[in-house]
Amino acid sequence: MKIEPIVRVSETDLNSLMSSLEVNVVALSECLVSRGSRLEMAAASVTGLHYNLKGIGKMLVPGFPPIELKPHTLIILPANMPFRIEACGFPGKSMPSPDLKKFSTRSSGLVRRYTAGGGEPEVILICGFFSAFYGSSTDMFSSLREPIVEQFDETDRLDETLKLAISELIKQEVGSGAMSAAVLKQVIITILRRSLTSLNLWVERFAMLSDPQISRAFAEMAAHPGANHTVSSLAGMAGLSRSSFMARFTDVVGESPMTILRHLRMRQAAKQLASSQMPVDQIARSAGYGSRSSFIKAFRKSFECDPTEFRTQAKTNAFMKQPSSKCLATTSEAEE
Repeated sequence: MKIEPIVRVSETDLNSLMSSLEVNVVALSECLVSRGSRLEMAAASVTGLHYNLKGIGKMLVPGFPPIELKPHTLIILPANMPFRIEACGFPGKSMPSPDLKKFSTRSSGLVRRYTAGGGEPEVILICGFFSAFYGSSTDMFSSLREPIVEQFDETDRLDETLKLAISELIKQEVGSGAMSAAVLKQVIITILRRSLTSLNLWVERFAMLSDPQISRAFAEMAAHPGANHTVSSLAGMAGLSRSSFMARFTDVVGESPMTILRHLRMRQAAKQLASSQMPVDQIARSAGYGSRSSFIKAFRKSFECDPTEFRTQAKTNAFMKQPSSKCLATTSEAEE
């Protein structure tokens, strides 16, 4: 089942973003994991890009479901997020965490190789640690709070692009750092293009990159939809007056803050109903509703069925509908 993004970046904004994008390569590495082995990677202080060249396995990130690794899987991890790479056949040998904290924006041009197990590598990843800015000062991934996962294929040629970036850094010739940064920028642009069509929810982050203040407020709403958000509290988070925030949010997103908040709350509730056995009352409270009846009423308007019916349909892999723009909650927690 798939819930589509509420909002996505426009082609005009995407072109503007690409033209002002600046990428700094902090480090590139190859991660080789033999069958039955595991490579543990400590948290890095910058964003990480991980592309699986070969093999089947999984990436484990604390607090998130396991990520399946197969050829051409691309993952972007937020800064300060440790992870483990496991090849088929694990448990077996485990390689301790290398120290990635030393990777900082001041130490660019590093190339490393990390291995786990002594046999032929089952899984081979290229891992890039980088910073990406647009408009000279705004960190494109600063609001990222969960992994971005996209599946590419050999026709995208990202493997060749990343191998070229590593090759340039290994050469250590004049301009090799700039060349590697330019090559990695191609990969980032490929990801940005994917945001026009991907059904994964990370694309919502890029829809608001043209307005960092609105993006900051939306990121908080998406991360904690059940919190006691109001227009005033969100405006304060964005550093704007209430009226300016309302106008700019509606202009960027296309709907009012409270309407989007209701969509986010219903989306969270739908995911919990589909993937857990949490009682409906608990799901309602988690979504910011103090009243079960108010929650059920809002849920019906979004999905045209009761929460219990939805849960039953989800178990039979029924299609999960996106909350409609007509969704109106009556709970006092969502009042403006």
